[in-house]
Amino acid sequence: MAAAADIYMPSDPSDQKRWICIYPTYLNARKSIPQGRKIPKDKAVDSPTCAEIRDICISQGLNCDVEMNKQYCRDGSKDPTYGGRVRVQMKGSDGEPFNAQFTTRKALYYYVASMIPKLKSRQGQGKQDQPIPTVEDICLSSAQQSKKKKGKKKK
Repeated sequence: MAAAADIYMPSDPSDQKRWICIYPTYLNARKSIPQGRKIPKDKAVDSPTCAEIRDICISQGLNCDVEMNKQYCRDGSKDPTYGGRVRVQMKGSDGEPFNAQFTTRKALYYYVASMIPKLKSRQGQGKQDQPIPTVEDICLSSAQQSKKKKGKKKK
């Protein structure tokens, strides 16, 4: 039975199929836990992207690979800007952690989420505190604008 398992998943921990996956949804403060967020909301980031996650992993000397054609299964929006996943090597071929700072995937999630707001691409965003309007908000505001106020007829 062990031979059948080797067909699907290699036993070498450094093989790319064994690297952990980080979807942006795991770190997104706008998602709930049932929608896929893996860390507490106060530590999560507003709409992270794969490029930001990759930049932080590379800065820490971790091997990583971005797969833009992948989509998180619980993510209903098929928006390509927030799609994709980042595969990160956590263990070397001997089974020891690749980077001693990150022994667990949760430790990596927390670190990446804490560093994303410090990126230069995030520093220039002045409208970060304002919420992005939803489709419902846009529809309601356009409906209110199209209504004419009723009043007395002019003579």
